[in-house]
Amino acid sequence: MTEATRRERLRAETEREIRRQARALLVEHGRDAVTLRAIAREVGITAPGLYRYYDSREDLLRRLAEDICTDLAAELEADLDRIGEHDVSAQVYAVCRGFRRWALAHPQEFTLVFASTEDTIGSCAPHGDRNQVGDQFGRVFLEVAGRLIASHPLPDDLGDDEVPADLHADLAAFQEVLLATVNDRGVDVTPDVLPLGAVYHITQSWVRIYGHVALEVFGRFPFAVSNPEPMFDSMLAQILGEMGFPPQR
Repeated sequence: MTEATRRERLRAETEREIRRQARALLVEHGRDAVTLRAIAREVGITAPGLYRYYDSREDLLRRLAEDICTDLAAELEADLDRIGEHDVSAQVYAVCRGFRRWALAHPQEFTLVFASTEDTIGSCAPHGDRNQVGDQFGRVFLEVAGRLIASHPLPDDLGDDEVPADLHADLAAFQEVLLATVNDRGVDVTPDVLPLGAVYHITQSWVRIYGHVALEVFGRFPFAVSNPEPMFDSMLAQILGEMGFPPQR
């Protein structure tokens, strides 16, 4: 091993250890506890020394969010691997239930990635890139939803006529993103199969799922709910029912 290679390996190991300690602080004490001074103390280096590895605390938090997204994606993909390739509606349930399960088990990670007010941190896509889905759950969910629509004729009431005119331009841009996301996984989907009405329905569904999970994670339901899971499953059944699919058990 050359000296340069050894230095690169040691640097990579130190970077991983910094992020590991940062994530431990996040999980145990929340985002505000993730400071350069605290991380440096855990790693055993000086706080100024961290700047050799990360430009700023925000840079470190962004990399930490990327790690979290990667772990979430791997968990969702593992759920999908246990389902038959052609049972797409079951895949939708698995992705959505998997996301809720992960969020409830990782509230601090969920908050950093999905509830951050800073665009450069709370996103897993390059900052400002409108051509990519903004997080790993969104990418996996939209990919599965796109396959579902591509494999099943849409009900007439999900046509383009239902899309508010003010949203046409934004949805047309997002339509391209969704088509690319689905086609990148080997599913041949064209704009006529995935019209604006379908994109609108998928987007609304995505927002509803996010909203339910966020309310549950933060304990913000407008009334006491002892067990929100049946409500979540009922919402998923309604979303799929609007697309003409029977509920899953």
